[in-house]
Amino acid sequence: MDKNCLIIAGELSGEEHALSFLSELLTITPNLKLFGVGGDNMLAQGVELIYHLKDFSSWGISEVFTKIPFYLMAMKKILNEVDKRNCKVAILIDFQEFNLQLAKRLKKRGVAVFYYVAPQAWVWRSYRANILSNIVHTLFTILPFEKEWFSSRGVKNVLAVIHPLLKHYSKELKEIETDNFPQTPFQSPSQSQSQSQSQLRSFNILLLPGSRRHEVTNLLPQFLSAVDSLKKDNEYKINISVSLVVASSINRDIFRYYEGLGVVDKVYEQNQLTEAMKNADVAIASSGTVTLTLALFQIPTVVCYKISLFSELIYRYIVKYYGPVSLANIVHEEMLFPELMQNRMTSHNIKMQLKRFLTDNNYYFQVKEKLKLTKNKLAGDDFNVSFYLKENIEKLYSLNT
Repeated sequence: MDKNCLIIAGELSGEEHALSFLSELLTITPNLKLFGVGGDNMLAQGVELIYHLKDFSSWGISEVFTKIPFYLMAMKKILNEVDKRNCKVAILIDFQEFNLQLAKRLKKRGVAVFYYVAPQAWVWRSYRANILSNIVHTLFTILPFEKEWFSSRGVKNVLAVIHPLLKHYSKELKEIETDNFPQTPFQSPSQSQSQSQSQLRSFNILLLPGSRRHEVTNLLPQFLSAVDSLKKDNEYKINISVSLVVASSINRDIFRYYEGLGVVDKVYEQNQLTEAMKNADVAIASSGTVTLTLALFQIPTVVCYKISLFSELIYRYIVKYYGPVSLANIVHEEMLFPELMQNRMTSHNIKMQLKRFLTDNNYYFQVKEKLKLTKNKLAGDDFNVSFYLKENIEKLYSLNT
């Protein structure tokens, strides 16, 4: 008998999380039929998409508000499908504003909810921990401190998963440990030199302006202006090269305009991110999961983010969160990556941060040394997510037969 399971990955990062366990889960549970929200990669795995994540994802609080009618309609349609398919299990991945409301409605229908990637209740609205304790079967956390935080607030079944990025880049991370890469922009110092005396050989800057149209149009012009100015002011007479990763979720015509400005030396597709990082000495990136990827690859990064004025007011006066924004800094509980938010996100400020990496060898090496700890910070509990889901899905369906 087929076992129907709803799965919701409302944005690209959510799909990436799903891919860390999806293939194995479907292999060991051949009668599992997944349906819901996801992207092309989930579709290729056999998930029946009711909505594509391109229709679902939004950027900033103001855009979320404008899409409320769509989300309400989508929730109604998804719940109708749950009822029609007599679905007993749901896997909800991140996308907290939508998925928490959906989880409440699923709970009332007797659907067991496996919530993957805990909401960031530790940032604001800590009462969500109480809500989660009542509506989820299992809460999966991916940040090092979250399991204890949610458990101490009443969530009974919390499991810390090995961060999906560790699985996705396992081969490359082993290469890093054996010092095959990444290289530093400084020649290795001789025995008679300190790191601060090592000579600069080249400076390869990687641009990662995000996977949403708003991010790219807001951030990329500033990124390009900063690196163009750095090239022109190159008093050290070294080779400064610039590469750009283009997101597959955005119309390529947008990138072609920026590529034509003559600042970018090499363009990588999204599926070439690993190669791009292998060749990078520093990066400028939009805040998001990619900052954690860069930390794992030990690439010092300038993190940038700019949202609408309305969203900024919400965060400043309602959320009142004053900690780091980028995942890399949150995991390390330290500002290893300089963060340029809102009005501070200017080409001049980006350039100054890059120049510090370029000129202060000690600072550059200190950051890289601390980034070596990233992998250990992301290790979770000793269990297999796919087998855990299989076992519990089968148990829940057997109880309902």
